[in-house]
Amino acid sequence: MLDLDTLDFAKGNGLVTVVTQDEVTGAVLMVAHADREALERTISTGEMHYRSRARGLWHKGATSGAVQRVVSLRADCDGDAVLARVRPVGPACHTGSVSCFGPGDGDALGTLDATIAERAVATDTAASYTQRLLSDRNLRLKKIGEESSELVAACADGDVARATEEVADLIYHALVALRAVGGSLDDVRRVLDARRS
Repeated sequence: MLDLDTLDFAKGNGLVTVVTQDEVTGAVLMVAHADREALERTISTGEMHYRSRARGLWHKGATSGAVQRVVSLRADCDGDAVLARVRPVGPACHTGSVSCFGPGDGDALGTLDATIAERAVATDTAASYTQRLLSDRNLRLKKIGEESSELVAACADGDVARATEEVADLIYHALVALRAVGGSLDDVRRVLDARRS
């Protein structure tokens, strides 16, 4: 976890800037400030605390329930900003939006995986192709085979546009299949990070 002694609180009159990012989608949820006390509470509770110039010390989600569970905290190279990667429970913005920066932030794969996870627990099973795939093992496996074959054919033909579309289809079907057996994109990221090391 973060070593608070490496932070330069003096530069910001006792505060550091905190950029809070959704650990799954990569979306920047909000930017706020924290002092040493807020970060100590964050570390001890595992949920984000900030220091507001107007409200003082505040625990994100204490009244709304939209807490932010800490995954990691990292200081920037100057020690005057912190990247907080979190698992949000509800919206980050006071307007009710997921992000204070509006929709569309974050990486497409993280957003896709989050959508698949939402569909996996949705109750209207007739409305979603994703839910059909999740509930039908044979259909899932068949679609992975089809998409793989279509990708091979597109690559053999040198058709970049079609190959790109087929990769997108294969990634979607692979993430659904992974979710069906209890995995997620986060698990894939961990494997790739370990291989990179």
